[in-house]
Amino acid sequence: MLFHVVTLFPAMVEGALGHSILKRAQEAGLLQVRVHNLRDYTHDRHHVADDAMYGGGAGMLLKAPTFFEAVDAIRADTAQRRGQEAAQKLRVVLLAPGGRTLTQPVAEELAREEELVLLCGHYEGVDSRVEQSLATDVLSIGDYVLTGGEMPALVVVDAVARLLPGVLHDVNSARDDSFTTGLLQEPQYTRPPEYRGMRVPDVLLSGDHEAVARWRRREALLRTLRLRPDLLVLADLTPAERSLLKAMGWRPPNP
Repeated sequence: MLFHVVTLFPAMVEGALGHSILKRAQEAGLLQVRVHNLRDYTHDRHHVADDAMYGGGAGMLLKAPTFFEAVDAIRADTAQRRGQEAAQKLRVVLLAPGGRTLTQPVAEELAREEELVLLCGHYEGVDSRVEQSLATDVLSIGDYVLTGGEMPALVVVDAVARLLPGVLHDVNSARDDSFTTGLLQEPQYTRPPEYRGMRVPDVLLSGDHEAVARWRRREALLRTLRLRPDLLVLADLTPAERSLLKAMGWRPPNP
């Protein structure tokens, strides 16, 4: 899979890509990330990509032409590699607070693409014509405001990349993650079996795989109830699991 990250600050993105799983995935040819500097698409001697807002207001906006020209260049490259139709269908994702929230199902949706363009705003944001006429998607990683779209772009790359075949050594790692099953992941432990009076649950040391599976499911339910009860509304629950949760205080909303 190929990501294009369009940003005013390439070093913010490139530094994070050179470590851990993302680095190994790139070295193995499972993932490519091309970082495009917005300043390369400016036409003045100082390479200025931002300007004051029409109508007044605090802060500076990144100008529309730089983003449009960057995406034009990316599409031209895509057309050479994959054909004109692929270039025209290229998904262009603007990272912005007003977008739909990045969730595990959204990450799974994006992982089905061969190529994605991620547009990073900065300062006060981006000229709205980018959202209106260039972006095919607008994504947010949460209801808060950051200084720029570089960190959200990295979150998208990481969330999507780990779903690609071969990126994780164990395919079950992604299948069992929090949110993938509709629940938070159960508590997890490693050696030593006891530390400062805290002991690993005996069932995990028992070697009884069926008992371990039952324990994990029950603990996932209870942990979700405690930390994210909102997720239970859409979770696929058996009648017995619903009864267990209700006995623990869960009150599902009325249909």
